Amino acid sequence: IRLAQEISDISGGTELSALYLMIPLASASMLAGILLGRSTAIMMAVMSSVVAGFLISGNIRFTVLALAGGVYAAINWKDYRHRTSILFVGFMIAIANATLVFGFHMQAGIHYTMAHWADLPLAFVGGIVNIIVVSAVMPLFEAVFKPTTDMKLLELSDQNHPLLRQLVVRAPGTYHHSLLVGNLAEEAAEAVNANPLLARVGAYFHDIGKIDKPEYFIENQGPVNRHDKLNPSMSALILISHVKEGLELARKHQLPKEICDFICQHHGTSLIRYFYEKAKEQCGDGSDAREEVFRYPGPRPQTRQAGIMMLADMVEAASRSLSDTSPARLAGLVERIVHTAFSDGQLDECDLTLRHLSQIQEAFLRVLAGIYHHRVVYPEQPGFERKGTNGDIRHKPAKEGAAQPRAVEQAGGGGAG
Repeated sequence: IRLAQEISDISGGTELSALYLMIPLASASMLAGILLGRSTAIMMAVMSSVVAGFLISGNIRFTVLALAGGVYAAINWKDYRHRTSILFVGFMIAIANATLVFGFHMQAGIHYTMAHWADLPLAFVGGIVNIIVVSAVMPLFEAVFKPTTDMKLLELSDQNHPLLRQLVVRAPGTYHHSLLVGNLAEEAAEAVNANPLLARVGAYFHDIGKIDKPEYFIENQGPVNRHDKLNPSMSALILISHVKEGLELARKHQLPKEICDFICQHHGTSLIRYFYEKAKEQCGDGSDAREEVFRYPGPRPQTRQAGIMMLADMVEAASRSLSDTSPARLAGLVERIVHTAFSDGQLDECDLTLRHLSQIQEAFLRVLAGIYHHRVVYPEQPGFERKGTNGDIRHKPAKEGAAQPRAVEQAGGGGAG
């Protein structure tokens, strides 16, 4: 407001109320929406517009103008996943400002002069100034306060992130598993109105603790299982340690707290049942196999996104062991895993209802159906026969008098798609 007064003096007495239209009040709610969420942004829009109206001699029209732009910015806060989204919102506010000013003038029955026509571009410029302010201030806020915005999550989802590059080189099985878990978690989060982007990015980093000892985890094992030479309690200790090591790596690389929460919560306090049962067998009566030794330390998932990712992690890992990946078998597997996690109390501290769990199961099945869809069996070429159910194609002797297939066909033709 003080700046508008200075501009009025410099410009030789330009109408002060017109220059007020250039004040970027909506930028406050835009920043609040990006950093703090929709509810806070709406409160900011109401407060800033009321205060501005009082400061400008109780100008109710200016209050309405500021409130309209601020509320629009607040409602659209969740769409700020690209820098260009700020341009779009600011442009829409600029159009709304000019339209409202024109409406105010028409309501007052003003006979338009050049001075009144000048109000329209000034109101439009006020909306554009919001873009400049937010674009300039946002990087500063991110650097100082380090909020986990959608833009920050998109940057973390880049597969060239140092931790993800280490994961793909040292633990390729875990990397592929994490990508699939991300797809499952994102679809399920979308189904229950959670944050799908946060769920996906959290899944990418949840197993980074396996980078140090990848060969001890089944998705990275070769022909030799290193756990065969260890007692069950030592095997459980190695598996449990990947949570602690993942947290250390996350903090070293300054990952946001929300991502660190996925790492420490994705197993909750669940039981490593395979090695627990193995320990009970070795002890005979099972008296020396203490269950707490074979449970992850927790905590249990505290948010919808963390709960969803825990289920996605278990579903993806278990689905790999299925020889029959028909829709019915997949549905039975997903239902059993969700029921087990629910019965074990792993979902007690996150905001997931029974209705949510049903929606999550349906979302998982949609993704799994795409992963395990049955391929089309292509017609065989002369001189080849299909062996087994895995689509391998092998050469078979040609019938007497039949032409032999060309080398190029042997190398690349007739394969399963």
